[in-house]
Amino acid sequence: MAEKKSIIPAKYPMPEQSSQERNKNFDEVALGYSPETAIAEAKRCLKCKKPTCVAGCPVEVDIPGFVSAIAEKDFKHAIEILKETNSLPAVCGRVCPQETQCEKVCVLAKKVEPVGIGRLERFAADWEAEQGIKVEHLNPKGPRVAVVGSGPAGLTFAGDMVKSGYQVDVFEALHTTGGVLRYGIPEFRLPKRIVDREVNYIQGLGINFYMNMVIGKVYSIKELLEEEGFAGVFIGAGAGLPNFLKIPGENLNGVYSANEFLIRVNLMKGYLFPEYDTPVWCGKKAVVFGAGNVAMDSVRTAKRLGAEEATIVYRRSRVEMPARLEEIHHAEEEGVEFKLLTSPVCILDDGKGWVKGVECIQMQLGEPDTSGRRRPVNIEGSNFVIDCDTVVVAIGQTPNPLIPQNTPGLTIGKWGTIITDEETGATSIPGVYAGGDIVTGTATVIEAMGAGKRAARAMDAWINKK
Repeated sequence: MAEKKSIIPAKYPMPEQSSQERNKNFDEVALGYSPETAIAEAKRCLKCKKPTCVAGCPVEVDIPGFVSAIAEKDFKHAIEILKETNSLPAVCGRVCPQETQCEKVCVLAKKVEPVGIGRLERFAADWEAEQGIKVEHLNPKGPRVAVVGSGPAGLTFAGDMVKSGYQVDVFEALHTTGGVLRYGIPEFRLPKRIVDREVNYIQGLGINFYMNMVIGKVYSIKELLEEEGFAGVFIGAGAGLPNFLKIPGENLNGVYSANEFLIRVNLMKGYLFPEYDTPVWCGKKAVVFGAGNVAMDSVRTAKRLGAEEATIVYRRSRVEMPARLEEIHHAEEEGVEFKLLTSPVCILDDGKGWVKGVECIQMQLGEPDTSGRRRPVNIEGSNFVIDCDTVVVAIGQTPNPLIPQNTPGLTIGKWGTIITDEETGATSIPGVYAGGDIVTGTATVIEAMGAGKRAARAMDAWINKK
């Protein structure tokens, strides 16, 4: 009798709030695995002799190691393995696009669904928090290094450098830490208590944080190196300058950049008005331009602020949408409408300076452009109007020019990004490294973290050669 082949179960689903409840509140959508589910999911791992998942992780996590520890019910060892290379596991487990990175190259993905690596990472981090995170203050004695920005790139760089013995000072322009983790990602995807938890862990290692420090104004990069005594500087200031379409009507009342819209809600807690004195006006019919993760965050936020109709307008097709599939799926479940192959022509004025609608034109896809995506082409005579009273422009950001303009000798690219060596993050100025959105333009949290890790390794090597 032939031996029966073992059947590998599908990925265990993530418990979630129901769509009709969550689109009216800002509580986290995903609820997390139970210990029993986490163990069962971890046991789906094939324990490959030549695992490919690690190569798909920008921060080089020992994925087989921590997954195996969960399967063996050793949750403490799992989080210890994670934190050897990743200082922000609770963040990554929530917002990292594992489906295009580690899970994409999971061997199991060739047969059934890949192991839920991100869900297991979140589980391990949240389990540790329930037990009480123990932080070992490292009391570093090595050279001082400066970090500009406390977003994912800066936090990762700082964590790796303090573990290597460096004294680390982080300078943040805002009044609080976290960068895009705090002001850009909504509460329902990444609760601020999680950001606080991760930052507190990193700070507890022995890192100094200085708020309201606008580098380029308070100190220049040159002053940090030559007058303040830092052996090296890492620039992880992000990309906070919003892009606009430059179409008529973008200056009307009721039009937001995604940056302003999300900062008012996330950083200034506008959704808690009048508990917090920072109201965010959102009408009954909201339209969001764009189809990336920021656009999904914006349109789902509009729903939660009371928009009865919330619409994505995107000039390409569903295949080209850059947002995570999970975010698109959640938006659809929550009642968001998608107007694809549609491009805004102008925003219409109600005669009193407020938005009353968006005139759009239908598109068709032509030949691929430099991004590899098929270029959208207008269909003449296909114009139509979407009635709305709120518009959010979510078509990407570029770096604030403050640091580049005040740093002679720093090589800058066409779009205002800092030019660096791809492998090391080294800039044109010796001892100055950069990573994250200020180098790449808008990218993912995990890509920024990977850049911070590579730069920390490179700066350490550079300092030790001096």
